[in-house]
Amino acid sequence: KAEIPSLLQTNAALVVSDGLQARIGSLTANQEWFKVWRSIDGEAHAPATALELETLIRGVFEPQRFLDLLQHFIVFEENPDSGALHKIIAGYHQFHAVNAAVQETVRASGLGPSARSLGGRPGDRRAGVVWHTQGSGKSFSMLFYAARIVCHPAMQNPTLVVITDRNDLDDQLFGQFQRCADILGQTPVQAANREHLRELLNRASGGVVFTTIQKFMPDKGEAMPELSTRQNIVVIADEAHRSQYGFGGKVNEKTGVMSYGFASNLRDALPNASFIGFTGTPIEQTDANTRAVFGDYISIYDIQRAVADKATVPIYYESRISKLSLNAAAIPRLDAEFEEITEGEEFTQKEKLKTKWAALEALVGDPKRLALVAADLVAHLEKRLEAMDGKAMVVCMSRRICVDLYNALIQLRPEWAQDTLKVVMTGSADDGPDWQPHIRSKDARRKLANRFKVPSDPFKIVIVRDMWLTGFDAPCLHTMYADKPMQGHGLMQAIARVNRVFRDKPGGLVVDYLGLADQLKRALGDYTESGGKGDPTFDTAQAIAVMLQKHGIASDLLHGFDWSAWTSGTPTQRLQLLPAGQEHILQQENGKQRWLQVVAELSRAFALCAASDEATEIRDDVSFFQALQAALAKQTSSTGKTPEQIDAAIRQLVSKAITIEGQVIDVFTA
Repeated sequence: KAEIPSLLQTNAALVVSDGLQARIGSLTANQEWFKVWRSIDGEAHAPATALELETLIRGVFEPQRFLDLLQHFIVFEENPDSGALHKIIAGYHQFHAVNAAVQETVRASGLGPSARSLGGRPGDRRAGVVWHTQGSGKSFSMLFYAARIVCHPAMQNPTLVVITDRNDLDDQLFGQFQRCADILGQTPVQAANREHLRELLNRASGGVVFTTIQKFMPDKGEAMPELSTRQNIVVIADEAHRSQYGFGGKVNEKTGVMSYGFASNLRDALPNASFIGFTGTPIEQTDANTRAVFGDYISIYDIQRAVADKATVPIYYESRISKLSLNAAAIPRLDAEFEEITEGEEFTQKEKLKTKWAALEALVGDPKRLALVAADLVAHLEKRLEAMDGKAMVVCMSRRICVDLYNALIQLRPEWAQDTLKVVMTGSADDGPDWQPHIRSKDARRKLANRFKVPSDPFKIVIVRDMWLTGFDAPCLHTMYADKPMQGHGLMQAIARVNRVFRDKPGGLVVDYLGLADQLKRALGDYTESGGKGDPTFDTAQAIAVMLQKHGIASDLLHGFDWSAWTSGTPTQRLQLLPAGQEHILQQENGKQRWLQVVAELSRAFALCAASDEATEIRDDVSFFQALQAALAKQTSSTGKTPEQIDAAIRQLVSKAITIEGQVIDVFTA
């Protein structure tokens, strides 16, 4: 890129391969965003024994597919904060899912022949659901889908209605589509209110309209008016399975007024539209509503696949309730009745006092308990950050607890008040003086969100109640402290905040202070019943076991060598240990190679569970092993060339790549 930019002006995709492994990426992608291509036709994954390079070449470069990729699956996005331009190429799961979704939509709308159906009938208005695990590029899949369906001849210039169920998600997705509007060939519009939405939908063709589902509400006491009877309207729902999408009617006990679920309002407003859902968590087995509106799965890209493809990193789970040494009876058992609490918001003051929520909130927010949580959190997080640079998020049950926990943490670490720790929550002027420092305007919150995403920014820890728990993307976030009752989709979405790929981050950690293990198991039950594979969270105990095993192997390699001076000796004695240790390793058969490998594995496992007691015990050993590893790694063989020499050799090679007599040139002797 730096040396011969003219070569790359028209470059569409880059493929790197060593003959066995093969990766595809774009010109602006970092190393971690060069991804494997696992399927040739999208019907099945290539077997594990297949050659990656062959799968990639046949999957991407078959002429029809490659033209398809060129035309519909490459998009440019400008980073709103830094202004840098990124070129984004769809992954294999996005490419095949979008193509299948387009075919299903044409079938569902009844406007064209159905190429292949997954069980739906032509014209049944249910295109299906695309389930791609959180963090694997769902908003880009939606964008690629929208761009393809807009220009599909059978759809005759359709109108797309993109629906979310919260304003902040609406803004976020709308921003994504706006930044990439080129591929849509038109500018997306966001409906400001119900009247505006009705105006936007009252059109003959075309248009990409963003709205929250709440705007599909009729005026009080009236039926939902019909807005358009056109067949070529496609409703695209984000997270297509939340409780809001109801069909039934409800009668208000006090007023006797009948109100309908949003799904039936949608159907009344757009009787001939087709519906497609995109979701990051599976639809529950018992959820007949979502299937009635959207139909069945078109494409599944589950956690196991995403982790195997390195599209997301694994999530580890660690329970620290025992560390709080609370009376076990005082830890409330979270039961199904808490559903309305976890899904809903805090109630108004009066209702709140009557609910179980208040009783639980009082227990969880007890000052003695919060002091224990704060002390444990500080100790745990400081060890985490020592081992792995990054950010942490603390999730609390109510805004009161957010503020109280903030105060408890600042008491222990006053220096965090400067920049390190913030509370992000909504509020108003009548929330009392103690809360005011934490209540910010929408714009100030946006600025904080951008700062949190920058790895080098000193703002490292955020306390939230439910902001930033869905759709918030900060790849450098690696630890979440959960102290709020959550379950089902809410829980799965919250923990997915820590699964984004970032440099050499080995995994994300969810630390549980409230006993969410049962809820997690239940949410996973939905997960595997739906055909998803892969356990979203790994037990920290696994990482500890690997760490201790690797520590044992490393200690065996140093058998007979005394390194106690590393902790007890003077700085000079410490340094003297390194050459002696190196010598000890080098005398063993293949010692250097074995040492470099085992310490790399040990370091990875250590980073995942650095806050555990087991890790603390061997921390000094690990630091010695790493110092020794670094010293050995520096001793590369004398034939190694510096990066500058290699650069020069390659530049020379390019200048005389076309040689007379066609002799073969060795790059390094060139």
